[in-house]
Amino acid sequence: MRQERNNIFAGVDWLLILIYFLLVSFGWMNIYAASSTEETRAVFDFSTKYGKQLIFIALSIPVIVFILFFNSKFYERFASLLYLISLVLLAGVLVFGKKINGATSWYNFGGIGLQPSEFAKAFTALALAKLMSDRQYNLNLIKNQIKAFIIIFLPAFLIALQPDMGSVLIYFAFFFVLNREGLTLAYILFGVVSILLFILTVYFGATWILIICLAIITMGTLYGMYKDKRFFRFNALKIISLYLFSTLFVLGIGYTYNNILEQHQKDRFDILLGKIQDNKGIGYNSYQSEKTISSGGFSGKGFLQGDRTQGNFVPEQHTDYIFSTVGEEWGFIGSTLVIILFMLFLYRIIYLSETQTNKFGRIYGYGVASIFFFHVIVNIGMVIGLLPTIGIPLPFFSYGGSSLWGFTLLLFIFIRLDAHKKYDW
Repeated sequence: MRQERNNIFAGVDWLLILIYFLLVSFGWMNIYAASSTEETRAVFDFSTKYGKQLIFIALSIPVIVFILFFNSKFYERFASLLYLISLVLLAGVLVFGKKINGATSWYNFGGIGLQPSEFAKAFTALALAKLMSDRQYNLNLIKNQIKAFIIIFLPAFLIALQPDMGSVLIYFAFFFVLNREGLTLAYILFGVVSILLFILTVYFGATWILIICLAIITMGTLYGMYKDKRFFRFNALKIISLYLFSTLFVLGIGYTYNNILEQHQKDRFDILLGKIQDNKGIGYNSYQSEKTISSGGFSGKGFLQGDRTQGNFVPEQHTDYIFSTVGEEWGFIGSTLVIILFMLFLYRIIYLSETQTNKFGRIYGYGVASIFFFHVIVNIGMVIGLLPTIGIPLPFFSYGGSSLWGFTLLLFIFIRLDAHKKYDW
């Protein structure tokens, strides 16, 4: 047993690690295709984007070893401290950070940039697992729900100040974790209805949607009174609250959309909803991305044979739009295989989460799966034109050291926790 304890790889899930390296390797191949030219094909040219990504991948190895060096109890014991450190870093970047593309999201250390929001997701998942795994914690109590919401939305608030709204959206993934641990489905349904109301209000206008909402509430109330004359008396507070919420929410959306959102943000929603066509302006990236993917056909054009990728039709293709490279060069078959690989990756995490011997490991595992799921769905949805451009990277595929290391940290902390099942550290 001592020899096993001295081996940091004892008990780790090698299947999950294999899928990780497959995704990272294929991701690098697509970054190479998206950022190389006829003049720059040398694999070890570290002045290029793909060369720098190769350095990031190599540096991930010591990151993995460092994560696995600590036993599982370390992450449970110091979860709150790690979370507080992440909050300090998120607050500090607002003062000491470097502004890039309109957002103050990066620390700059001698030309090396680090984005703290990429690491904050893992520490938020740890803090949430720490809170909810307490034996005295009961998620059905409102005060305990508020504690969980504070842990989730405090880093999201600091990220919103940068502003980086794409990263903020990721924190809504934690509601899947809360639902798994017993939070009523009403919260998720509330979120779905809110999103639907937002879309309808943007498309049709606040006045018409408000009239329809109030009419539906009124008809529901009248039907309830028809079935039971005491219906309104017993539900008066709920009905009045529903009237007030619907009015404030819909009018608030209308005001926010018309008076607070920047024009380019409104244009993105208008393009997505088909209200306007702008393939040369704000919608250029999405339009070119869709064209690039569709040009790949069923089997793709082949590695380094994508003329649209090589012609730089999609701006910044090596980052958030990297999946368009997959679509053009590897076609429908390759794109499907990538999605299947991600689904196997998520299934494995969920399966291992359900087999955890303690609640902390299970909750953290679901946090990991939810974050990865949200990233994959939103990024691919954005690239194929189903969602607006909001700047969310595709895990292990999009260019960037902070992104790669953040996802690696998120995953390998779970792998270390999972290894605890086999060996009592």
